[in-house]
Order: sequence, then structure tokens, then C-alpha cells
Amino acid sequence: MSLDLQHLAHAAGEIARRAATAILDIYISDFAVEHKDDRTPLTAADLAAHRLILAGLRELEPELPILSEESANIPWSERCTWSRYWLVDPLDGTREFIKRNGEFTVNIALIDAHRPVLGVVQAPVTGALACAWEGGGAWLTDAGGKRRRVNVRARAAPLTVAGSRSHASARETGLLARLGPCVKLPLGSSLKFIRIAAAEADLYIRLGPTSEWDTAAGQCVLEQAGGGVFDFDGQPLRYNARESLLNPDFFAVGDRAADWSALMTPP
Repeated sequence: MSLDLQHLAHAAGEIARRAATAILDIYISDFAVEHKDDRTPLTAADLAAHRLILAGLRELEPELPILSEESANIPWSERCTWSRYWLVDPLDGTREFIKRNGEFTVNIALIDAHRPVLGVVQAPVTGALACAWEGGGAWLTDAGGKRRRVNVRARAAPLTVAGSRSHASARETGLLARLGPCVKLPLGSSLKFIRIAAAEADLYIRLGPTSEWDTAAGQCVLEQAGGGVFDFDGQPLRYNARESLLNPDFFAVGDRAADWSALMTPP
């Protein structure tokens, strides 16, 4: 079945905007915080966005399966038969949502043959929407509706390194020391991928657990802007290739032509 990726990308963007509106309604309220079995936080905003996105995607393409963070208990025996499916994080950066620092996103990706071929990342607080599809480039639309194509930049000196506000490690510090002078840019959620795609940062290193729904949409945007997301063997992240939904450690770069081998050299 052939898909019109451009049409689907724009439609998924509208679904993400509707989810963002639902999230913001709860963001300004006195919301409660629960915890899932893995101790990660959960709010009414996660669930409201999840329900809205699933309904929208089912209406858009009824035949495509959907894997969402909030309904991820689909057995591998079923998932392994999927060649194409939606991968959703209804609220990426729940910790940032709880802190009310605005650095959370809605992530919607379309996976085809283990690769993200469409990605939408919507930032509810700023209203910015990043949208990309295979062969169509990466696009950023601001809250006022102004749309521009984005492309990565050549590796800068010093490096601007986008990093998590909620996760950091001595190992990351050691890896960065191999690359020379750098400036840290603390950010939550998939905004790190978008900053690299928009030529505002050069590198993002993530050591420790992330799930596939955390990265797929941002990876698509960054790849279509000219960058890449790789494991520490230098291979692009792949999706639904095994039973576990956890990603390996990875790094995201803007300038694919630059020498990043220092990151992959054992200490």
C-alpha cells in the first residue's frame, strides 16, 4: 500500500496540535501525578493526549497499527508482524510538564521497515511544530503560522551540546571531554533533536534508558534536515526490530560528515 507521506505529515501535525490544546488545558490546572509500574510519572495530560491522538490516527489511516507509550503492552508476537505503524509519545517530557518549565512535546512518527519515515514534534507551550517526511525535508512552523525549511549546520567550534535537564552522567562528561570545548544547552524532551535540526546545536548524547517512542519523531526530523541519530557502533537507531522497546545508548548529530569517531572509541 502506497502512502502519501506529505499528506499524512500535515494531518498528523493537526492531530498533534489538538493534543497540545488538551495538554495545555491540564497544564494550567491543579493536576495530580501518578506513577506507572516502572516508576515513571503519569498525568491526566498524558492520557488525554493519548486518547485524542489514537482517535485521530485511526480516522486518518484505519489499517495502520498504533503503538503509544500509554498502550505499549502489545505482545511481540503481534508487533513482529508489523512492517508499518504509528509510534506515539503523547507527552514526551512528563517530568518537565510536572516542573512546568514548558519543555515537553507531542511526538508522532510513522515507522516503515524499522525506520522513521515521518515525524511530527509539537511543543504545546510555544506552539512550534516540527514536521518531516522522507524525501520532503524538515519544516518548522512557529505559533504565528510562519513556516520555514530547516537544515543542520556544519560542526561548530565550540560545540553546542543539547542535553537533558533530567538526566546527566559522569560518562557523558568524559565523552564530551574527548571532543574539545563545548557549550551546554539544557533542554527537555525531543526539543534537543529539533534544535540540532534547526542549526542551533551540534550534538546530543543520551546514555541510559529511553524508549522508542521518545526518539522516532525527533530522529525523522533530524535526518530529513541532514543529521542523524546513531548507536555507539555508528548504526542508525531502528524500530520494532526486537521484543524490547528500549533504545540503546545513542548520540544525535547535525553534521554527519564531521568526525565523531572519538565518541565510539572505547575508554
